[in-house]
Amino acid sequence: MPPRNSPTARQQRLGAELRKMREAAGMTAREAAELLGANAIQISQIEAGKAGVSEERLRRMASQYACLDPVLLDALATMAAERTKGWWEEYRGTLAHGALDLAELEHHATGMRTLQAVYVPGLLQTEDYVRALMAYGLPEPPLEQLEAQVAFRVRRREVLEGAAAPRFEAVIHEAVLRTRVADRKVAREQLSFILAQSERPNVTVRVIPFDVDGFGGAGASMLYVGGPVPKLDTVQLDAWHGSLWMDAESQLARYRALLDRAALSSLAVEESRDFIHHLTQEL
Repeated sequence: MPPRNSPTARQQRLGAELRKMREAAGMTAREAAELLGANAIQISQIEAGKAGVSEERLRRMASQYACLDPVLLDALATMAAERTKGWWEEYRGTLAHGALDLAELEHHATGMRTLQAVYVPGLLQTEDYVRALMAYGLPEPPLEQLEAQVAFRVRRREVLEGAAAPRFEAVIHEAVLRTRVADRKVAREQLSFILAQSERPNVTVRVIPFDVDGFGGAGASMLYVGGPVPKLDTVQLDAWHGSLWMDAESQLARYRALLDRAALSSLAVEESRDFIHHLTQEL
């Protein structure tokens, strides 16, 4: 099978975890290949996410690397065995790879936490809010592209629905709630939608007000996505050129601490709902 030209973030993550195992075992790619009856190029392509790996070969690799974490190994084996394409693949070739990677990440999440100081969290955005945001793109997207972006983001919200939906915890700065990306009607409907979503049993929304003391994270925006095991957690950051992905354990710990600190600076859940309701009435 020819190598993948554009592996997904999830495929790259699987390969990266195998590379970490190999390096922890003190092996070079050539040494690993000799033990597995492969060649160094094959090992490198697997580790880059450019080539798939069967569950059987993955377990052989883990055995050679002396992986002693059966829960992690089972999670990686599940990733390796995936063959079904998700709904987001309908947009491949139309939207940026990073957008598709994010939808896939959300689909497999066991839980999500987000801190937003610029925009409403993507999973809480209304269609009109999304359309207004996307219209600000530079260069301004063609109408067909704009509508695809809007439809895609609205469909992403479905991950919060159903009995098996992951827990979603959002901490939103007051500046986000007061910023109007369009007219009063769009702003009012957006705030009302956040309130409605916060009534879901798996969704928690907290607000950091302007007058809070001790919050040094102004301008911070990030999404922390829980994996099947903590080692497979991922942080997603927005940037002008696309998404940035963080998965080093030191990075994960730093962003967990930031989220914990933001939660301490925020209002309680019911206070946050009252706060948003009050803002809605002002519009």
